[in-house]
Amino acid sequence: MFTQMQEPALTVRKGSINSLTPQNSSAYQSNYPLVMTQRQEFQVIRTYSEFELREYQPCVIAEVKLSGQYSTVGSQAFRHLFQYISQGNKTSQKIAMTAPVIAAQHTDHSNSDDWYISFVMPAGSTYEQMPHPNDPEVTLRALDSQMCVALSFRGRATQEKSNQLIKELRAAAAKENIALSSETRICRFDPPFKPGILHYNEIVIPVI
Repeated sequence: MFTQMQEPALTVRKGSINSLTPQNSSAYQSNYPLVMTQRQEFQVIRTYSEFELREYQPCVIAEVKLSGQYSTVGSQAFRHLFQYISQGNKTSQKIAMTAPVIAAQHTDHSNSDDWYISFVMPAGSTYEQMPHPNDPEVTLRALDSQMCVALSFRGRATQEKSNQLIKELRAAAAKENIALSSETRICRFDPPFKPGILHYNEIVIPVI
């Protein structure tokens, strides 16, 4: 069951971590992770009873494609991506870590074991200015602004829990006549050493 987002129907607000102030806090915003790491920027366009409709700002991602079980590909990809932002690039540049770490999958593909794990580059980054990776497994991609639906949840983002929430989010969006992409994103905001019960996560699905 969904438990967040009990606001009036139509709102527009910034979703970056810097906007979490008492002046614009709300029942849903209180679920956002209060961390110092820069968060991927978005605006909340509309708040429904069970999810948010968001517009994500243009960004650059560093991405690794792996095949395997969700429980293992994340840690494998993380090593490649962390090496990239830790001077493992053509200019030996250190790049700030941001949140979330995104695990994306396309449900209409024949190989359902393919995962795309990505780090979002700091706000304001452009593809042209980002250093190219030394590791051939890491790919840079520029993403345009994008409308998505999203919900948040606490606890460990296991495959079973995530799959159930993906089904619920798709069903809730369908009731509102919102057409969704086949892509789903499991977004994790906390390090693995943090107690699992405190983990903050989101399910995000692009709108088509």
